[in-house]
Amino acid sequence: MNGVPGAEVVVAVVVTRYRVELLRESLAALAGQNHQPDHVVVVDNGADQPGVEDVVTTCGMPATYLPSRRNLGGAGGFALGMLHALALGADWVWCADDDGRPATADVLTTLLQTARDHGLAEVSPMVTDAADPTRLAFPLRRGLRWRRNLMDFAGVDLLPGYASLFNGALFSAAALDVIGVPDYRLFFRGDETEIHRRLVRSGLPFGTCVGVAYVHPEGTSEFVPVLGGRLSAQYPQDETKRFFTYRNRGYLMAQPGMRWLYPLELVRFGWFFLVTRRDRAGWREWLRLTGAGRREQFSRRPAG
Repeated sequence: MNGVPGAEVVVAVVVTRYRVELLRESLAALAGQNHQPDHVVVVDNGADQPGVEDVVTTCGMPATYLPSRRNLGGAGGFALGMLHALALGADWVWCADDDGRPATADVLTTLLQTARDHGLAEVSPMVTDAADPTRLAFPLRRGLRWRRNLMDFAGVDLLPGYASLFNGALFSAAALDVIGVPDYRLFFRGDETEIHRRLVRSGLPFGTCVGVAYVHPEGTSEFVPVLGGRLSAQYPQDETKRFFTYRNRGYLMAQPGMRWLYPLELVRFGWFFLVTRRDRAGWREWLRLTGAGRREQFSRRPAG
């Protein structure tokens, strides 16, 4: 794939569904990298929107279009794409999404160099708000304080042991041999947290390179402060998102390395639903869905 003897092969994996123009922008940003990926694999979830294959084949990079007639979700889409990348001979797998893109042309070059300099098995860029690149798309908690702006990390080069997955995350093939690929059963919501859990438990070195960014729509609107802002509770307005968020979170809290969270979540969401919202039905729904996840009942929500 790469004609340079001894050169490491980088394969980018992009998962898309019904967002042709955003996909075009994402692929253009990948093609515009100083160190262009050797190949890009695009998984098309649903594969019934016209124009997706044309965008992939004209992206300016060697590319594979992988249509899936079944919607595999983010978890299944990345699992399929990452396994295909490994089958192509990737030494590094660079994960992207159709609604995000590297902020500058030097992101991949910097990530690779950071991984070499620090001996990292996985390295991520900072993930910043597409509407305001000075702010983080997802707040980051350091100690007892939430950090929401890039300026909060002035003078810091690397955040060891932290990574926002899968937005611009760069995995070595050797790391994927150890931690595997996302769990298709999760479908979407929580799959990135589950991979982070595996990374932590593996003992592999990983971290976030503060010097480069991946822009993405902000994801803070779902988090509602409770207990005077000391904690927050995630409450997606969309019923389907709540279903997968709470069900998958229940599964995660039953896994090694995350079991300590369950008592805290009982307090957090009990206060949120019973005191803040005075919503007993919502509390019962949360208990039911997290319970289903803890029992590994992964059936999809029935239609209608």
